[in-house]
Amino acid sequence: MGKPLGSTYIFDTKKMTRFERKVVCIGSVVWDLIGRSNDILSFGNDTAGSITRRPGGVAFNIARQLAKLGARPIMLSIIGQDIDGDKLHAECNDLGLDMQFVTRSKALPTDCYMAIEDRNGLVVAIADTNSLECEGENILEPILHGQLGSLKDLNKNIFILDGNLTEIHLHKIACTPALKNCELKIAPASPGKAERLRIFFKRPNTTLFCNLIEAEILADASFSDAKEASLGLMETGLFRAIVTDGANLACDATLGSPPLTATPDKVKIEGVTGAGDVFMAAHIFAEMNSATPHDALLGAIRTAAAYVSGELI
Repeated sequence: MGKPLGSTYIFDTKKMTRFERKVVCIGSVVWDLIGRSNDILSFGNDTAGSITRRPGGVAFNIARQLAKLGARPIMLSIIGQDIDGDKLHAECNDLGLDMQFVTRSKALPTDCYMAIEDRNGLVVAIADTNSLECEGENILEPILHGQLGSLKDLNKNIFILDGNLTEIHLHKIACTPALKNCELKIAPASPGKAERLRIFFKRPNTTLFCNLIEAEILADASFSDAKEASLGLMETGLFRAIVTDGANLACDATLGSPPLTATPDKVKIEGVTGAGDVFMAAHIFAEMNSATPHDALLGAIRTAAAYVSGELI
């Protein structure tokens, strides 16, 4: 499937670019504002560093990574009809994302995300996804009322969902007949929104990607590591749970199969915002191209490690 190179994992993209299955990404497309310091920060610090603005959002980050690998993800999201929205929409088009079904809101501004990072990783973040939550019904219109009918046989395609939508909208996705047999890949978006995803606990053909903290919130339990967390989530009725824990062990647990584990190499942290999304995209890409579950997990871990170390942009 690929070959190891230092702390990274290099996919053989010449052999892994078959995208017969369409990918639909549902969720947040926002502007990220990231402040980063090389110091270790504490409450009330005022320190030197850098501030960058870039396109972001869970659904966007996953789609962007898949587009780099040769896919053309179909986006279901909302972007304002403001200057920020125009720039964001244009950048998404330039990156190869299919934006034809994205809602452009006249009433609401383009959403944004703000994070502070230090040399140990994320310190604090605030996600303003008010537009996404308010107009979720419009975002889901192509699914609920058939505009995605141009995708032949929806069941053959992959739907990627982030947890920034409201519980009402997530419930509609979980229960809509159009997606009854579709493969769903889900990310919580943040620990504060993890509980929203319990609606998917009993849904077949659903894979949840989350970190250890999110797993504990979802299962309402404490776990010693990602393996214990994955197995704990399986007890809730999940079909498949893939749990990461930063630089520690990660685990993929699937109904009817023994759990798979792998541990990332140690790397210097240059940035963490979006690392989980890069992990998820790499994993989905590998399995779309017939990688074994073990190779998909190992490749996703090493790709995420390359991302946080600054080797993968």
